[in-house]
Amino acid sequence: MAKQPKKVVTLVHEVFEDLELWYPAIRLRESDVEVVFAGEEAGKTYTGKNGLKATADIAFTDLNADDFDGVLVPGGYAPDKLRRYSYVLHFLQQIDEQGKPIGIICHAGWVLISANILNGKKATSTPAIKDDMKNAGVQWVNEAVVKDGNIISSRNPNDLHLYVPAFIESLRQ
Repeated sequence: MAKQPKKVVTLVHEVFEDLELWYPAIRLRESDVEVVFAGEEAGKTYTGKNGLKATADIAFTDLNADDFDGVLVPGGYAPDKLRRYSYVLHFLQQIDEQGKPIGIICHAGWVLISANILNGKKATSTPAIKDDMKNAGVQWVNEAVVKDGNIISSRNPNDLHLYVPAFIESLRQ
């Protein structure tokens, strides 16, 4: 019997960090992982900090943890918007409860802080939100990639070449 291909959702909103959304999406697709973009509205196109576009395949309200093997939260300024949606926070809590990989990079830690799933975890982020992470009970470290259980975190686009393989490895476990 053939193995089911993996399916990952990437959360998207305005002013996402272009490389932190597209580099992982491309690398995952090269690894035969289906990547679905979820946004506030299905079919809506969002613009990254540097002008790249991403169109939501599904709406946040359609997110179901049973449909996905993992989730990626790109950075930029989108995480400040993403954390305002109860659907997103509830979905992340479910993914976390199921022990599925959650990838966060740059400012994405904000979303997991709001979902209340980073307390007590070791993680990294952009230094700009280091205090937010520490105040949320995170053991913050300044490393390219940090894996604590099912949470894979990274600092910025310079670390993508290490972050994406770590996420893919977690997805395959």
